[in-house]
Amino acid sequence: MVHLVYCDDKEKVLSKIMSGTKTMIIRSAAGRKIPHSRVSENETLYFMEKGSAKISAKARVKSVQNYVKLSEEEIDKVLSDNAEKLALSEKQRQRWHKKCICLTEFDSVSPIDPPLCFEKQNNMDDWLIIEKIEDVLAGTSIPYNYEKSRLTGKEK
Repeated sequence: MVHLVYCDDKEKVLSKIMSGTKTMIIRSAAGRKIPHSRVSENETLYFMEKGSAKISAKARVKSVQNYVKLSEEEIDKVLSDNAEKLALSEKQRQRWHKKCICLTEFDSVSPIDPPLCFEKQNNMDDWLIIEKIEDVLAGTSIPYNYEKSRLTGKEK
């Protein structure tokens, strides 16, 4: 599987990734949701800025940490222990301060030049799990199917 990750343009997340100051992405929620338990080592992450239609970088998943039902203190510890890799602003730290956390560390970041043209569809999250990147590109896209992203009973 490959992953398409939307990066917050206001927080300059993609710039931090490209400069090497950010080497880990976080997603969190009150309960488990994409990409929790759905990312594996050596898979490919594709990055695009929110509000853009261009996929402009990719990286390799180095490691993944999934947490559930964390206490306030445990959340603080996870965020603190990974602060350097996450490079979060205070606003982002507050946004991602939730009980279920997925941390995805990556390496081998490279720009995609020219950038790939993304074909936006309805009902898309800020993290897509797809078979291949062509499935979301203009001219080759297919309707997005959440089946491959669903959490199964054994993972809950």
